[in-house]
Amino acid sequence: MKSSFNDIINSETPVLVDFYADWCGPCKMLAPILKQVKDELGDAIKVIKIDVDKNQALAGKFQVRGVPTMILFKNGNQLWRQSGVLQKNELVATIKSHSN
Repeated sequence: MKSSFNDIINSETPVLVDFYADWCGPCKMLAPILKQVKDELGDAIKVIKIDVDKNQALAGKFQVRGVPTMILFKNGNQLWRQSGVLQKNELVATIKSHSN
């Protein structure tokens, strides 16, 4: 059974959503950073990627104007949001500061 987006972001585990596009250079730079963040934080976070070209309604719902845009959710609440690329250490620190 496939989980809906709302089911995923309503998780008690923080969920980092990466809104990206295949044609986006900074998105390609961010992909390995997100993998490193997931490797470091493990089960303390979920990371999902949403292709804005294939999910325009969802991108519109969250007013994603540029890619990459990352939004951190917990229990359905948006805790943090930023457009652009962050380095791994900045991203880990941000996630940890919002996860408590």
